[in-house]
Amino acid sequence: MTPTSREESPQMTAPARPFPKDFLFGAATAAFQIEGAAHEDGRRDSIWDAFCRVPDAVINGDNGDVACDHYHRYRDDVALMKDLGLNTYRFSTSWSRVRPDGGQVNPAGVDFYKRLVDELLDADILPWLTLYHWDLPQALQEKGGWANRDTAARFTEYALDMHDALGDRVKVWTTLNEPWCSSFLSYTAGIHAPGHYSVEEGMLAAHHLMLAHGQTIGALRERDASLNLGITLNLTVADAVDLSDPADLDAARRIDGQFNRWFLDPIFRGEYPADVVEDIRAVDAGAVASFEAAVQPGDLETISTHIDSLGVNYYHGEYVSGHEPDLAPIGGDAPTERPAHSPFPSHERIFWHERGLPRTPMQWEVQPEGLTRLLQRVSADYAGPAGTELYVTENGAAYDDVAVIEDGETRVHDADRVEFLRGHLGAVLDAIDAGVEVGGYFYWSMLDNFEWAWGYEKRFGIVRVDYETQERSLKDSGREYARIIASRTL
Repeated sequence: MTPTSREESPQMTAPARPFPKDFLFGAATAAFQIEGAAHEDGRRDSIWDAFCRVPDAVINGDNGDVACDHYHRYRDDVALMKDLGLNTYRFSTSWSRVRPDGGQVNPAGVDFYKRLVDELLDADILPWLTLYHWDLPQALQEKGGWANRDTAARFTEYALDMHDALGDRVKVWTTLNEPWCSSFLSYTAGIHAPGHYSVEEGMLAAHHLMLAHGQTIGALRERDASLNLGITLNLTVADAVDLSDPADLDAARRIDGQFNRWFLDPIFRGEYPADVVEDIRAVDAGAVASFEAAVQPGDLETISTHIDSLGVNYYHGEYVSGHEPDLAPIGGDAPTERPAHSPFPSHERIFWHERGLPRTPMQWEVQPEGLTRLLQRVSADYAGPAGTELYVTENGAAYDDVAVIEDGETRVHDADRVEFLRGHLGAVLDAIDAGVEVGGYFYWSMLDNFEWAWGYEKRFGIVRVDYETQERSLKDSGREYARIIASRTL
């Protein structure tokens, strides 16, 4: 089957499905992954700059020093966004650029984001600003990082500095991106910066991230009640292999608790899930004792301050059992030489199983229907009762793209990504048809970029980046996304 026939077959066999008239189509990036200019205009090291220098932490010893050189090429990148027809662009600001070492405001760093926002507004693209996408100043990490409560206060100061600079032009503010990654994956599993292996630090980091979120929401709302304020969480659908097996059901419960409810419950219900606390206490009572001592009176009230929007990042679900599989699926972590621990404090007797779904080259399952179920569950249990609007703020896949020259133009015929995009947009429409209010969809990522521990090995973009020349080339998936946006139908 040719790439063209794979792209067109859904259109020929099914009627077009319209999106709601006010549905936002966007794409997303993160500062460290695309900006480069790591040591220009006053920027200082973040924890990821430092982690990239740790032997065997990142494939090929790659780093973000240049990345996609977006710092210098942002005007061309915004022009590409306009050509795609994007309604909105989700980006993050670099704490290490704005307040190097966590100290005083750096005017040159702030000015970059002023120029970027102006460029977006001139292109009629809504700026969707994320304040933290994992690039904590290294100087703050040396004082304890997110395991130190003071970091939450420093984050709120940084957020207010950004509002001083952009509050008149940016109306959508996201506090954190994926706090599960910047706590448990970073301080417990050792997979992400700063690369620690501590259940206690992971739990403390998670709480202080939540506290930073709540404090910042309150401070920004006090400044301007008209702002759209929220947070972005990476969430999953945890399915038990055998719904009649108590061990399998318990494995799914624990994954859901440690991945989803650990953040959803304090934000929307003002409490941490008691069952998860007890699960972790059974394996590391000292870590739980430190965590409980860190949760001070009033913290949960602050954390559960109302949010206007919740970003849902979804890539794949989890298929788990309390029993070992005959043949374990290949994991999806970067194959670095550096040891990795489980990001789940309570992980004993949880085993992942194969269920026959397609997998990306990163060994992530392709499961669009999981997104439909996830949006329904989050809407029914959390966002709906709170009057919080849902957005899919990240969804995408890395494939082994091949660039070819056709008629003097670089082309990438990424049929698998086209299918992935269409399948997940269809899953969003299925959720909307089921009564879930979903305000928009952001594809991850606008550009191929630095993919954390994977370095530059994996490409998620709908725009190809030649890292040697910095040439941008629109992939077939980008062309298909532009067609969907223009027609507002799938």
